[in-house]
Amino acid sequence: MLDTAYATFWETRMKWLVSLLGAALVMVALRDLFHTLWHPTRHGGLSRNVMAALWKLSQRLPFRRRAAGLIGPLSMVMVVAMWAGTVVMGWALIYWPHLPDGFSFATGLEPAEHAGPVDSLYISLVTVTTLGLGDIAPTEPWLRVVAPLEALVGFALLSATVSWVLEIYPALTRRRALALRLSHLQRNDPSPLQLDSPLGAAVLHDLAGEVARISVDFLQFAESYYFHEGEDHTSLAARIRYAADLADRAGNAQHPEVRFAASLLTTALEDFSTVLDQRFLHSGGTPRDIYRAYAEDHGRGQL
Repeated sequence: MLDTAYATFWETRMKWLVSLLGAALVMVALRDLFHTLWHPTRHGGLSRNVMAALWKLSQRLPFRRRAAGLIGPLSMVMVVAMWAGTVVMGWALIYWPHLPDGFSFATGLEPAEHAGPVDSLYISLVTVTTLGLGDIAPTEPWLRVVAPLEALVGFALLSATVSWVLEIYPALTRRRALALRLSHLQRNDPSPLQLDSPLGAAVLHDLAGEVARISVDFLQFAESYYFHEGEDHTSLAARIRYAADLADRAGNAQHPEVRFAASLLTTALEDFSTVLDQRFLHSGGTPRDIYRAYAEDHGRGQL
């Protein structure tokens, strides 16, 4: 009698340990999703590691230029698949120890034959996709509460994925637009007289604002760093050094508003280099060194 009670106690305890392990997996996925998409500083853990690892792998490939265009979208797909897979596996572990006693089965299904890990995975997939087939349904009160929560998480994951895509691509557009504007300036390189004028001050002031916005984009949408920079004219990695050149050239201008605009641009560029180095490059060099490392990391070091 005591042996039977002891065995039952440990069996019950192991069931709840497996369910708690599943709950922990779900929390890990939700935490990473929250920090990647909704946290103000967007410090994703697993997602950032996956994207950084794929980025480094692409740099070792012989066809790096062709692979670079795929890394960003492919990384996002892998991260979303990782979130979804972790959520599904976590809830499957929650359900598994309570099969078949905690569930009802449709006519024609033998409960004893549907109590394995594949069946719990099936229940989790059906629930998270909100299919609600009804052939296997929870009967224990707490499971009847937990199952709809998985459906809500699945819906939230789908919505978060769509919003992530819609946030990333405007950030990429802003970055490439700034690079193209710098390319236009470089191809029509302003003379010292043109730069030392109210028009020059306005250009420098606008550039400072655009650089500041790109710094915020890299803080809020750090994943955008791992997207292809575009061709030379739309590659910020290739063009950012020219913005620093303009700021240096205008630093000794006669007009005070030009010097002030140049100072603003220099400050914005220094902040931008700090974000790049702290978040991605970790070179510890001067802003010029960081711009060079940025260009090399995006395959533009020769420009």
